[in-house]
Amino acid sequence: MRFKTAVALVLLGLLTLLAGIGQKTIWAPSETFTASAPSDAAAAPLTVIDQKLRTQQGGTVKINVESDANFLLAVGRPDDVAAWVGQTAHNTVTGVSEKKDALVVEHAAGDATAPNPAGSDLWVSAESANGQLEYSWTPPADGEWSLLLATDGTQPAPSSISMTFPNDTSTPWAIPLMVIGGLLILAGIALAILSARKRDGEGNGRGSLFAQRARAKTETKSGPRLGMVSGSMVTAAVTAAVVAGTGLAANAATTPAPAPTTEPAAAPAQPASPVLLDAQFRRILEQVSSATDAGDGAKDAAKLAERVGGTELEVRTQNYKIRSQVGTYEARMPVRSTKLLTTVVTSDRSWPRSVLAVTQGDGNVVPQLLTLVQPSARENYKLTETTPLQPGTTFPAIDRNGTDTLAAKDKEGLLYSGEEALAGLADRLTNPESSFKDKLVEGASSPYIADTLSYQAEVVASGANGNFSFTHKVVPESTVVFRTADGGALVMGRINFGFDGTPKASGDKLTIGDDAAALAGGKETTTGMVLNFAESMAVYVPAAGSTDPIRLVAATRGLVGASFK
Repeated sequence: MRFKTAVALVLLGLLTLLAGIGQKTIWAPSETFTASAPSDAAAAPLTVIDQKLRTQQGGTVKINVESDANFLLAVGRPDDVAAWVGQTAHNTVTGVSEKKDALVVEHAAGDATAPNPAGSDLWVSAESANGQLEYSWTPPADGEWSLLLATDGTQPAPSSISMTFPNDTSTPWAIPLMVIGGLLILAGIALAILSARKRDGEGNGRGSLFAQRARAKTETKSGPRLGMVSGSMVTAAVTAAVVAGTGLAANAATTPAPAPTTEPAAAPAQPASPVLLDAQFRRILEQVSSATDAGDGAKDAAKLAERVGGTELEVRTQNYKIRSQVGTYEARMPVRSTKLLTTVVTSDRSWPRSVLAVTQGDGNVVPQLLTLVQPSARENYKLTETTPLQPGTTFPAIDRNGTDTLAAKDKEGLLYSGEEALAGLADRLTNPESSFKDKLVEGASSPYIADTLSYQAEVVASGANGNFSFTHKVVPESTVVFRTADGGALVMGRINFGFDGTPKASGDKLTIGDDAAALAGGKETTTGMVLNFAESMAVYVPAAGSTDPIRLVAATRGLVGASFK
């Protein structure tokens, strides 16, 4: 009986050992698996690949896309992708089927077409392809990233999509099965040896009745012999281990984890992401610089339209008009993408979005502050203001990884709100005795204020035939406020500078300069004239509790209008 048990243990051990080895070899899971989009998915002009597919299996995901037409694969933040898709009908690849052979695709109805997504500033990167594209999905930076597939926004997006994921190649029961198999084999061999020794002992002792009785007495008092105990215990222990191991494996494979008895802890909030990565910013800045170079070179505002807007488009348009008639009129300072001294990027992900760059390249006598604004998700950034820094000024330190933007009226943590700061500056430029006179840094480090007040005083003193007045009014919708690293704020905005002149007596004439005459259509008037300038300003506001004054960081003006009354 013992011998049969020993043979059974050895056979069971061999089978268990082979099962463990098989899990590491012929039954080892594949290193990857591939899932494809269903062929019957509804057609849509856009397809989104959800960010969670990049990380749900761990490792790098490889994507294969095939199409009969040219198509685009773009990478963007999930909220940016969603904002660009908007109300357009689209498909979203949200997951993988239980069998891991098919992608789960959800369809959302909506508008039949969208603009062509190619060239959008929202994409940190984009790849164009014709026919087929093999793409390794790696994140361009920390955080979450989604993918967008499209042709031109009017035709269906590619539908032949397959994704290859890293597979779980772990075999947690391979080593335990090999160990258990080895133990079973050893136990079978040991039991066979004990069985053989027993047969030999019984053959030698049959002639001695006394020995048999003595042995019987010993067994009665002390229990079964050590050999019988050891063999039975090993067999029982190993069998129990096999049964327990098999049961645990089955439970691990088929039994779901028990539901928690308490509410799970909320996931920590994701840190706010800057709206542009450095590579995106540089690409946009290069396009802005190229557009302004083209416009400046041809004195053609139409060449600016794609990348210049707002105040800067207005000022440059009028500058071209004046220079076409007045050869000596000074051109606007050129816009350079290099040398890039610093950038300011908001982490406020709502629109409109504003970012800043400080550059000093060829033709920039002093560093120039460039303001770029993206009005909405489907529009690109446009240069809205170019503002030379005041000589000797220090640009405030701002976190380059993304900073907060504040509402113009928000005074939290500040000595003045952005609205108050610009209003105070406008009042100081208008009135030599302004209450803000002692609240602004002036003099050599802020010459714009003194130059403006001096210019206005000279016009009044030299205008024997006219009465002149000046106004500086803030354009509220232009105000943008960025939090600085020290708790203060950098406030950007436009002030409209109005210059009004009226003859003192009937028949008196007022004469305007050649630059204004190019816009007014003449040089003299007996009825009066109005000149309008756009002032681009940037001021630093200290944090609340500071005794420091407001500091003018950058300032310039450009003539945008001239007319006779």
